[in-house]
Amino acid sequence: MAGPRRDTRGIVEAQDLFARVRFRRREPAPVLRPYLEHYWLIDWDLTEPYASHVVPHPSVNVVFQQYGDEPGWAEVAGIGLSLFTQKLEGWGRVCGVQFRPGGFRPFAPGRPVSDWTGQRLPIGDVLPGADSDTVLSVVGPEAEDARVAALDAFLLGLEPAADPQALRAMELVDLVRGDRTIRRVAELAAAEGVSARSLQRLFAAYVGVGPKWVILRYRIHEALERAESGGGRGAESPEGPEGGLEDGLDWAALAAELGYSDQAHLVRDFTATVGVPPTAYARPAPQ
Repeated sequence: MAGPRRDTRGIVEAQDLFARVRFRRREPAPVLRPYLEHYWLIDWDLTEPYASHVVPHPSVNVVFQQYGDEPGWAEVAGIGLSLFTQKLEGWGRVCGVQFRPGGFRPFAPGRPVSDWTGQRLPIGDVLPGADSDTVLSVVGPEAEDARVAALDAFLLGLEPAADPQALRAMELVDLVRGDRTIRRVAELAAAEGVSARSLQRLFAAYVGVGPKWVILRYRIHEALERAESGGGRGAESPEGPEGGLEDGLDWAALAAELGYSDQAHLVRDFTATVGVPPTAYARPAPQ
């Protein structure tokens, strides 16, 4: 692992968020890295409320959080199926663990990961050994290194069980994320020499969603990041909301690159997930 990801994939209006909060990613202890993407830490002290929006990754998160003077608490957040919105106000901090897709099951081997999909549950309902002292050890310290050390200590104490199927699931999701030529479940199944049904069972048990959902979600993440950073945020094309952008992204070309049959399919998926059409998202906000 070369270090935490530096991309903004999944974060809606990332630069707007970063202007209001202190956001960073940190590496876990070496023995935990096969299972985790990274830790993510957010601190804020706002004079006005702000709503953050995230298009969830196909990952389970464990989230320790404190809002103002209220007691800290923690939850297990299964894969979110829709846009996640969190209102931030006053001051607070969040210390999160983003597992690799497929990497959570070794920490909670008793149930398929699909059981947690779409749910946010108190941490003690899913993982043993988490109490108020655990939460305080994570969100209490002012020193960032102390929070990371507390996360390491908690996860190491769970003693994740080695599981070859978890490793296989993680490798398959990495393949989907990194290989743009894999655009359909049948192509992934053929590359692995297994049936599509076998993939469905593996993904339900270890990832929490089906392979088709993962493929589509990574497409939207790619389109969202392109709109955020590479589209120039130019004026809308005369072609309308399904057209390209003047001096910006060629949405038709991007749709083809991501494996969509046509641009309209990309527009529909993007709009359903993010809440606005891609051209509206790429336009600069009114001054």
